[in-house]
Amino acid sequence: MTATEVPAPGADREYKVGYLTRVEGEGSLVLQVRDGIVTEARLKIFEAPRYFERLVVGRTADEVIDIVARICGICPIAYQMTAVHAFEDLYGVEVLPAVRALRRLLYCGEYIQSHALHVFMLHAPDFLGYPSVIAMAGDHRPVVEQGLAIKKIGNQLISVLGGRPVHPVSVRMGGFSRVPWRRDLDGVRAELDRAVEMAQATVALVASWDPPALETNRMLVALRHPAEYPYNDGRIVSSDGLDLAPGAWGDAFEEHHVEGSNALHARTRDGRVYLLGPTARIALDADRLHPIAAEALAVTGLADEIRVNVHRSIVARAVELLGACAEARDLIDGYRAPAEPKVPFTPRAGVAAWSTEAPRGLLHHRYEVNEDGRVTAAQIVPPTSQNQGAIEADLVAFAPSVLDLPQAEATQRLEMLVRAYDPCISCATHFLDLRIVERGRRRTTA
Repeated sequence: MTATEVPAPGADREYKVGYLTRVEGEGSLVLQVRDGIVTEARLKIFEAPRYFERLVVGRTADEVIDIVARICGICPIAYQMTAVHAFEDLYGVEVLPAVRALRRLLYCGEYIQSHALHVFMLHAPDFLGYPSVIAMAGDHRPVVEQGLAIKKIGNQLISVLGGRPVHPVSVRMGGFSRVPWRRDLDGVRAELDRAVEMAQATVALVASWDPPALETNRMLVALRHPAEYPYNDGRIVSSDGLDLAPGAWGDAFEEHHVEGSNALHARTRDGRVYLLGPTARIALDADRLHPIAAEALAVTGLADEIRVNVHRSIVARAVELLGACAEARDLIDGYRAPAEPKVPFTPRAGVAAWSTEAPRGLLHHRYEVNEDGRVTAAQIVPPTSQNQGAIEADLVAFAPSVLDLPQAEATQRLEMLVRAYDPCISCATHFLDLRIVERGRRRTTA
């Protein structure tokens, strides 16, 4: 079958989106079609086990914080912060207000670099009709340069606070191993006015792009804080009334194995799929956005569409990008170095559990700790495993609109939908090999 040939209607077909690469793991997509109806979508994640939950057994809290930062090169802060909050909650540690502000500033840096990467490098080519950001740069060089400039500012923030831009090392129990001098932050502050302006332009730009039609009504889950847009603190809430402490994820959700996948999937305890990430946060926490970001969202007029069409998540990410830039600026303006970089703590036995908001969604950690303060068991639930059910459900809802398209276009549309969810999966789906298999014979691309 050539890349432009349209599949014949009526027959049973199996759409195979082949080997996924350039991701923290490996996967594929299979769509089962019968009489023109998509009966199943399976996003198979078949990466080799990485053993992080086993690697932290026998470790102390500070050791765990450094180890889990290696889980993700895009969101290391989220993994560190989830672990440190879990242990501090168990040990009864109260960090100084200035330290809490610095941790939030560090989170802003992660949101800035992660969202800039996804919006400009991974998702924008879909809307502008290019196979990659390299191809897009030939015609839209200013857009790509803007994305790189914003991402660089996020990396600078992480470097100043975390010691280096990837897998930072300064987060510690009770605070930081060191806190920055005011002059260290002034260099980043000088760039943040420009970052806010560029992020405002980004919201307007991505809001002007027309996404594929899709309308779903997923259960949305995110943290909610009484006064702040949620990063590292808040209660777990949902669009249907859930309200849990940040450590109580397991009261409402559970992981389970799925055939053909080495990644665990997560569902509610009564079996429902749910959606995390920018879409859920904007839907549940828009009234907590920084005023500059809230105004930009209102101007787009897309708040309701963001809630039901995951393709509009690029707008949600851009709004959060703007909010992170504006809040980072405010936090630096108000910065006063704490008297001490960290406060002391005393380990004790028990369960350390917490949830934070990684850029791509709710992240949950749970550690069982013995009397010596060493981990005896661990559970780490990333956003991707929780979103897989929603991805598959949305593919079932969306796929009928592409079944009659030419092969190349159908492939691109399916890739685009998967890319709407999070950067780890997005990296992979630039290089999908889509095959259509009909009963009795196999059609492949030329």
